[in-house]
Amino acid sequence: MTSIHSIQYLRGLAACAVVCFHISEQFGGPFDVGAAGVDVFFVISGFIMWVTTAGRPADPWRFMGRRITRIVPLYWIVTLLTAAGILLKPQFFYGHFFSVPNFLGSLFFVPVLQEGALHPIVIQGWTLCYEMMFYLVFTLVLFLGERWRFGVLVGALVAIVALHFVFPAGYAHAFTDPVVIEFAAGVAVGRLWLQGARLPLLVALAMVGAGFLLLAAGPLFDADLPRALRWGLPAALIVAGAVFAERARPFKPAALPNFLGDASYSIYLWHVVVGVLTTGVVLRIGIPAALQPATILVATLALSAMLYLIVEKPLITLLHPQRPKSAVKARSAAAAGAAE
Repeated sequence: MTSIHSIQYLRGLAACAVVCFHISEQFGGPFDVGAAGVDVFFVISGFIMWVTTAGRPADPWRFMGRRITRIVPLYWIVTLLTAAGILLKPQFFYGHFFSVPNFLGSLFFVPVLQEGALHPIVIQGWTLCYEMMFYLVFTLVLFLGERWRFGVLVGALVAIVALHFVFPAGYAHAFTDPVVIEFAAGVAVGRLWLQGARLPLLVALAMVGAGFLLLAAGPLFDADLPRALRWGLPAALIVAGAVFAERARPFKPAALPNFLGDASYSIYLWHVVVGVLTTGVVLRIGIPAALQPATILVATLALSAMLYLIVEKPLITLLHPQRPKSAVKARSAAAAGAAE
């Protein structure tokens, strides 16, 4: 897939928004909308999975294997370290819940339920439970012929959400949360993008702007409005507007937002445990209260991004080795020759 720089930007922005949300929550701040970074991630996930698999020979087992090796190793590392932190310093990990069943369930994306919601050891890891379920559904759809995949995939995700209103409280009810429809929105945007759809630049930018305005206006809506509408619909507008704006006017990426996109998974997974450690250091050295939120935010983002370079990137290199450039060029030349 040709690199879509706007997706990289949005991944970095979404990760930073979630970090800001948790630090705002820690200090009783007002930035609840930062949690919508998760919804942007879900839409992006649907978009990327569709764009990277459509029009190619289907290999469901390879697809699922790559998703597992991409997501699970780092998640297990962070889960182990978070569990150790909870056991050693439980007073620092407010809102976390450790038990042997929850530890084992967290490792395999079926953590305990608290008030009907998934509550893994790594508290923000609840989103990965939905990601892995989406990957499982996507894998099953890859066994079908390509002409059937879009309809069956979107239909399956809609059916999953419909079942939410039938199932009683429990795991089935939790895993069919309407937030699942956000993956379908990303898939739909990805299909339109691959079909070559275009929007005028101003229209695409207006979609992005409308998405952000809807997020900002969230507090004005009914508090019982489902998350998929309150934050999922704006997230879909933002992602769709961004990719079509880039198609209308391509741009050269800047280094920092591109790096934050690369590091977004690490930032998302590490930021809570890193934030706990950072908070401890900030309190110990006596930084003034007024400066603590900004200090913790900057330090948490910097350290989490650094862990991308130290931990995640080597893992990716180990588990997903790249083909030599010469081999890729030779294969591309051969394919071009065959096409002629």
